[in-house]
Amino acid sequence: MSRIGKLPVSIPQGVTVEIKKNMVMVKGPKGELSRDFPPEISLKQEDGQVIATRNSDHRTHRAKHGLTRALLNNMVIGVSDGFSRKLQIEGVGYRSAVEGENLILNVGYSHPVVIEPPEGITFEVTDRAGREIIVSGIDKEVVGEISARIRRTRPPEPYKGKGIRYAGEQIRRKAGKAGKAG
Repeated sequence: MSRIGKLPVSIPQGVTVEIKKNMVMVKGPKGELSRDFPPEISLKQEDGQVIATRNSDHRTHRAKHGLTRALLNNMVIGVSDGFSRKLQIEGVGYRSAVEGENLILNVGYSHPVVIEPPEGITFEVTDRAGREIIVSGIDKEVVGEISARIRRTRPPEPYKGKGIRYAGEQIRRKAGKAGKAG
């Protein structure tokens, strides 16, 4: 039995889960999410919890069991609390700003990079210098993808550490030129 898959997903106050065959809709104070799950996994709602069970011990069914439970748990957490990802900008003259809903990045290119948020995603620049960005939303998958797209515009380089990184990310540094021995 999958260690993750056998754990029940508890439903907090103010969150409703509606299961129709393979379609699950989760509504909460932050919004609503829906997702199709594989037919090999059956979902049941009992006593304020959702339990995922698989139909057989086939290899693909075992693989999808834990995944289904984790995705459902992320949906419940997303509509009740939400998800956020923090990014830091390092480098001379590098900064960011929010104009309307769009995120404007000035990270060493000849032009500013404009990133438009998909539906349900918000950007926030927390410090005055524009060096900390918070990406937040209710869908964990979309928050992670947008954060990765922002980081990809100028990934941190190993010599000076300039670029966009996740908060707490360690960058492997290189020594650079040792200089000529004359």
